[in-house]
Amino acid sequence: MKIAVGSDHGGFVYKQLIIDFLRKIGQEIEDVGCYSTDSVDYPNQADKVCEKVHNGECERGILICGTGIGMSIAANRHDGIRAALCHEAFTARMSREHNNANVLCIGERVLGQEIALDVVGTWVETEFAGGRHQRRLDLMAETRS
Repeated sequence: MKIAVGSDHGGFVYKQLIIDFLRKIGQEIEDVGCYSTDSVDYPNQADKVCEKVHNGECERGILICGTGIGMSIAANRHDGIRAALCHEAFTARMSREHNNANVLCIGERVLGQEIALDVVGTWVETEFAGGRHQRRLDLMAETRS
C-alpha cells in the first residue's frame, strides 16, 4: 500500500519514526514534509497529504502534529477524505473497520512512541468491513443543506 505521510514541526519526530516503521512492515511511503522542526503551517501539510489520497496517488494518508486536532480539522475539509484522530488501537481499528478512514491523524505531544506505532500498525492492517457501514458512509456523502 502507498501511504502519504506529513507533519508540521510539532509532529516531525514522530513522522520520521512512523516512516521508518511503515517501511519495515513493507509499506510504500510518500513523505510530503515537513523536513525539520522549523515552524510550518499544519493546514498546508494536511493539504499535501489529502491531495495525494484524493487523486489516487496514495491509498491512505497519515498526518501528525502536536495534538492531531488541527490536522484532523484541516484534513476533513477535503472532499473524499475521512480523517480520524486516534489515541489508541481500538479507535484506530474502528476508524478503518466502520468508517473507512483514509487519513489517520495523531498527536506527537499526547501519545507515547509505542502507543503511536501501535495505532499506526493497527490502522494500516485493518480493512473496511463494508455492509451496513457503507450505507452510513453513503448517507454522509449526500449533499445536506
